[in-house]
Amino acid sequence: MNPLAVCIRDLRVSYGKFEAVKGISLDIPKGEVFGFIGPNGAGKSSTIRVLATLQPKFRGLALVCGLDVTSQPQQVREKIGYMPDFFGVYEDLTALEYLHFFAAAYKLPSNRRKGVIDDVLALTDLAHKADSPVDGLSRGMKQRLALARVLLHDPDLLLLDEPASGLDPRARIEVRELLKALKEMGKTILISSHILHELSQLCTRIGIIETGEMVAQGSLNEIFQQLHLKRVIHLRLDNPGEDLEARVRNIPGVDSVESQVDRWAIRLREDELSVADFHQALVEEKARITMFQPEAMDMETAFMKLTEGKTA
Repeated sequence: MNPLAVCIRDLRVSYGKFEAVKGISLDIPKGEVFGFIGPNGAGKSSTIRVLATLQPKFRGLALVCGLDVTSQPQQVREKIGYMPDFFGVYEDLTALEYLHFFAAAYKLPSNRRKGVIDDVLALTDLAHKADSPVDGLSRGMKQRLALARVLLHDPDLLLLDEPASGLDPRARIEVRELLKALKEMGKTILISSHILHELSQLCTRIGIIETGEMVAQGSLNEIFQQLHLKRVIHLRLDNPGEDLEARVRNIPGVDSVESQVDRWAIRLREDELSVADFHQALVEEKARITMFQPEAMDMETAFMKLTEGKTA
């Protein structure tokens, strides 16, 4: 197993009498993309601020790459790239000056800065905007510039708090593609969001947090199995008929078969029958399959079921 980039045990964060984070525990192995999902006020930002060494008052254990955020904050900061959910105010700088300022703050040697800045501008597709004032950039470009900034010192762990918040659909896709590239480079990423569909496409594992408590975590498939949610398979056959339909209904793990105009919609209990095993069972029942289309896992369904009736 990969060593842990993040290890949290019984984390509790309070603001006065209000407890924002109520004893969550979390492990993120190196190289993983972990999606932190929850509504506003659920405790996502408070948890990320602890890992970013910006929330000194908390109870529990928080380690980044084996370093304690309380006793070793400076070493932790060298390992992380933290991107908050707001950009900050740098109206008078160009994009290039902005990156040079942070390269100096990260103590990059002056003879390496130009090469590193050119690299991150190319990675984030901002080279053509290097001389543009930061204040004149679109929100999507500002988000990409913020990502370029956190990559300057080549951190092991990226902490991204709502990086797609407020972006138009095109800019969201651009940010998502950039995050996929960083994933392929082997970066460990903790990304918080309430845009569930986007995270389900990007993340290796997901944690769902509600009113300061982790209500589920695991891969998308594991969360669905935990909730006993049913996967829908759309099926079109050369030889449909009542006899075959009856045999399909009797396959263990099939919850229901709905006969539609040109197809069957079949609900599977995936904790009993995997999609691949269902396909094999159909072949064994002599079904002549012309379309076999599993619906994508619906993250919103899982989220609504997990957070049913809970209020802050």
